[in-house]
Formats: sequence, structure tokens, C-alpha cells
Amino acid sequence: MSTRGAWRARVPEPAVDAVVIAIAAADVWFNLWDASPSATAVAAAGCAALAVRRRFPLAVFVCTLPAGLMLDIVFAPFAALFTLAERSRDRRLLAVCAVLFALASAAPWPLDDLTAHDRAWTLVYFFYTLATAAAPVLLGQLVQARGDLARRLVEIEEAREHERLLHSQAVLARERAQLAREMHDVVSHQVSLIAVQAGALQVAAKDPDVREGARTIRSLSVDTLDELRHMVTLLRASGGPATELTPQPTLADLHRLVTTSGIDAELSGELPPDISTPAQRAVFRIVQEALTNVRKHAPGATAAVRLWHAAETGTFGVTVTNTSPTRPSLPLPGSHQGLIGLKERAELLGGTFESGPTGGGGYEVTLRIPAHAN
Repeated sequence: MSTRGAWRARVPEPAVDAVVIAIAAADVWFNLWDASPSATAVAAAGCAALAVRRRFPLAVFVCTLPAGLMLDIVFAPFAALFTLAERSRDRRLLAVCAVLFALASAAPWPLDDLTAHDRAWTLVYFFYTLATAAAPVLLGQLVQARGDLARRLVEIEEAREHERLLHSQAVLARERAQLAREMHDVVSHQVSLIAVQAGALQVAAKDPDVREGARTIRSLSVDTLDELRHMVTLLRASGGPATELTPQPTLADLHRLVTTSGIDAELSGELPPDISTPAQRAVFRIVQEALTNVRKHAPGATAAVRLWHAAETGTFGVTVTNTSPTRPSLPLPGSHQGLIGLKERAELLGGTFESGPTGGGGYEVTLRIPAHAN
């Protein structure tokens, strides 16, 4: 708000009304030199009515017209006309009121005291007064437009603030979804490997102390996986479709992922050399999740990771296939969010994700990405 607007807001309306009535009364006082008692009473009533001009602008304006007709005053009708123009959006009404004010000011009093010369002068004075009446009308409309503009600016600022809030919430939701995905893909991957290795050590160890230590490690790993499952579920519930926020890892990390997966896995094939970072990241996470699931649910199985690209269909992707397990799997908790996350990654790139059992008792997952998403 400007300095002038702030100053006007600090002045109480009763004080403004008192000043307006005082000026109107002074205007009447200086024109009472030959006024009749009835004219004086009408003028006083018109000045007093200005106190309620904000609540009844049209009625107050009509009350000031007789005073303008009987006495040569302008302030009271001008103040009433300005208030009416400030509050009314009916321009036809304002035009009629301006004409009425010009008629009341130009017409002689008493009305029967009118000669031919006076009629000509009255007509000239009518148009002069009508032009003068445009000033309070235009000023009132200007103040009204200024108020409308100020309110509109406030609404725009509120809308922008709401938009900024929604944007920050959307960013937070994306970060939560990204964090949930990273926790599942990275942390769960490592903890699952710890649990599997501890379980294997518990079964194979001969020393009771070693078996007890391995059992403790496995138990703590299982509890940690269960806590991670709850955390991932909560983060996904408050997040939305995530965008890729970091460029790592890439295809260069695939070989290390396969060789350190803890299972017998083979990497073959190749992808186009110029695929985008999000696509590389999606391929990496698909392979990581698939190998994690093989360790958890198919102990002793082997896996084949095949990278491929098909020029005839304009697609590329990865297929991870594992054989059937050779021993019972350990009862490790799952978040049930891995396949959902992989499907989301594929959809973000405009691709598809498919998973299901194979005929030989194994399992296969396939990520297919269109080349134009690169």
C-alpha cells in the first residue's frame, strides 16, 4: 500500500464525514444572504444527509438536489455525486444523476420566474454545469477502479503465494518419492545382501559362536528391512511420481553391480552408446532390483542380464532372467514396492515394464524404452 493509501486508511470515517459536512455547511452559509426559511431547512437537511452517504448514496444525492435548486451551492451535491460514482457500477444511473444535478443547478428559483433571456442563459448554464458534474463522476469512478485494482492485486498475490506453496509441496513430494526409491533400491539392496550372507554363514558355520553371531546379524538385518519397508511406504504415501534428480549411477556401474551381486550372474549384450542419463539410471535400477529379488526369493539360482536394442521397433532395454531356486528361500520381509517403483521408472520414460514367471520355474523382468525417449 502506498503512503497516501496508508494515510487514508488511518483517518477514521467519522472524521472525514465531519469535514465534508462542515465544508458543505460553509458553502450553504455563504449563500444564505437572501434565502427563505424553507430553503435554509432544505439545505441543512441535505448537509446532514451527507453523514450517511456511504450507506445510502443514491438517497443522499436525491436529498441534496432541492438544496442545489433553491440555493447556489455545489459542494453537497458534488460530495453526494462523488460517493455515488465511487460505489455504483451503473453508468446509466450516474449519467442520469449528473443530468439531474445540472438541471437543479441551472433552473431558476422560483421556477415561474423565467424570462426569454433567462431561458437562453439557463440552457447555457445547464451545459456548463453538466460538464462540471462530470468531474465528481469521473473521480468517483477512478477511485472505484483504483480499489478494484488494489483488490485484484491482492488476489493475484494470494494466488501466487498459493501457487508457490503448491510448487514447494510438489517439490517435496518428488523428493520424498525419490528418497523412497533410493532407500528401496540402494539401502534395501545392501541390507538384503547382508541378511542373505549372514543366513548362509549361519547354516554353514561349525563354531557355535560364529553361528550365533551370524544369527544376530541376520535378525538385525531382517528387522532393518522391515523398518525400511514401513519408511518406504510412508514416503511413497506422501510423495508423487518422482523425477530423476541425480545422474548416478550409469551403465558404467552395471558390470560392478553384476559381479558383486552375490549370485552367479552373467552380463551380455549392449545398448545404444548415446542413451540419456535417466534411461541409464532406469536400466541400472531394474537390474539391481531384479538381482536383489533373485537373492531373496530364489537361492542358488543363476541369472542372465541381457542388454538389447531393436532398430526395427525403435526400442531398447534390458531383460533379467533367473533359473529356478535350488534351495528354500529365507523368510525375509519385502516392501512390496520394488515392482511398483520399476514400473514408475518405465512410465516416466514412456516405456513399459513386464515381469512374470518363466516356464522352467524361474522369473523374468523386461524393461522396454522407446528410442525417442533418449
